[in-house]
Amino acid sequence: MTIPTLDIMDTPIIGVFATCTEDFALVPCGTKASAKDIIADNLHVQVIEVIMSQNSVIGSMIRGNSAGFIVPRGSSLESLQVTGLPISSLPDKLNALGNIVLANDSAALVHPELSDRSIEVISQTLKVDVYRGTIAGLKTVGMAGAATNRGLLVHPRTTTQELAFLEEIFELPVDVGTTNFGTPMVGSGLLANSKGYVAGSKTTGYELGRIEGALGFIAKE
Repeated sequence: MTIPTLDIMDTPIIGVFATCTEDFALVPCGTKASAKDIIADNLHVQVIEVIMSQNSVIGSMIRGNSAGFIVPRGSSLESLQVTGLPISSLPDKLNALGNIVLANDSAALVHPELSDRSIEVISQTLKVDVYRGTIAGLKTVGMAGAATNRGLLVHPRTTTQELAFLEEIFELPVDVGTTNFGTPMVGSGLLANSKGYVAGSKTTGYELGRIEGALGFIAKE
């Protein structure tokens, strides 16, 4: 079986440029057909090319789950209408939502300085309980971790207290790891849902094993 690694926009930091849910993967316009095929085949999702104000870092700007998507204020994303899901923008100046929100279908961890109003919008749109917090002391929790409905992989310097909090709010196993040959911001190098995953092209075999263990996948020989 082909190892699920790839580049998007000629870079292995695929989580910066793309994001996914159980049913959809959002990628920037111009993503190579071969990359879209790998994502579709491994995550079993519909791949959607997104146009976003001349901004290709879709993964840094958008976060979603099976219930909906949250996008930066002022965004007009007609391409997301095909999902048939609610799309909400946040009132905060903190608008790189993929960077500052970590979510699956049951919970979300967000930047500790997000406003109460933004947290309310996230909760209503994604249909989850929302908590403020950090991962490895970092406020950019969306890139410091990756969450699916089966498990979480987070920054290797995540503290014992943070790990315990993540396990409590997500009610899932949490493990630490890296992507792309030692990059600790695992969300920047990984796209995953409960059905599969893809990682940045520089991710090593050892790192892939950590990903598969944390997210509940059986390693393929």
